[in-house]
Amino acid sequence: MHVIVTGGAGFIGSNVAAEFLRDGHDVTVFDSLTRPGVERNLEWLESRAPTAKLRFVHGDVRDADLVRSVVGARGVDLVFHFAAQTAVTTSLVAPRDDLEVNLLGTHNVLEAVAHRQATEGPTRYRFADPDVESHGIDEREPLDFHSPYGCSKGAADQYVHDYARIYGLRTVVFRMSCIYGPRQFGTEDQGWVAHFMLTAAAGRPLTIYGNGKQVRDLLFVDDLVDAYLAAIDRIDDVAGAESLQRKLWTRLERVRRAMLTPATPSASTHDAGGVTLNDCICAAKVESLNEG
Repeated sequence: MHVIVTGGAGFIGSNVAAEFLRDGHDVTVFDSLTRPGVERNLEWLESRAPTAKLRFVHGDVRDADLVRSVVGARGVDLVFHFAAQTAVTTSLVAPRDDLEVNLLGTHNVLEAVAHRQATEGPTRYRFADPDVESHGIDEREPLDFHSPYGCSKGAADQYVHDYARIYGLRTVVFRMSCIYGPRQFGTEDQGWVAHFMLTAAAGRPLTIYGNGKQVRDLLFVDDLVDAYLAAIDRIDDVAGAESLQRKLWTRLERVRRAMLTPATPSASTHDAGGVTLNDCICAAKVESLNEG
């Protein structure tokens, strides 16, 4: 299998590339190497992979022609898109660059994929909140982006969703947050877990934004990579909005059949094969990867 990883020299991208290289796949890393330190991740990959298996393309996702030549090349089986401007603070200082990298860059990748019918990188994980885990997030939940960074990433998210509808691409979006692990060059702007550790080890003071009472769920990068692989294995179950719609209609059909069946003493009018009416009304946006 030939795998493209944009932003493949970054924290998450390099871990994903390493996983596929370990399994013997061909991997192309597409990266601008603009983030300080990521060239060390590339060197680490090159030291572990046979030369014939790893290819590096030094490029910017804003370069549509270059993206098309790499992502849209023949023989590409899977595309992970991680190339991004990842700092909220930077987005406030340079909002246009943030917009171009996150939105235009994603659009360039989608255009290349759409015309080659490849598969864009999956993203999905379980919610820690038991209510959200059980029922998912209502599809009517309004989008409310904060900061130029949030807007550019949110718009890119919607572009992926729409290209899945228009071109039938099997796409999955991971809205990742608070990932930590090896090969993360944490700064105050991005990668706060590593930044906190490095700052504490150096005996420097930490700056806490807000009231200090914020709660964050952390996810180790190896677990994130496992989630990607699980999503790839079940791409037809988790891709895009259409499969969720099919799941909703399947559940509605089960309720309809149950309502047409005469009630028996052992049957509950609230339960139709373990599916409640609330389950049917609210299409789960994110569900457990282990759910059937």
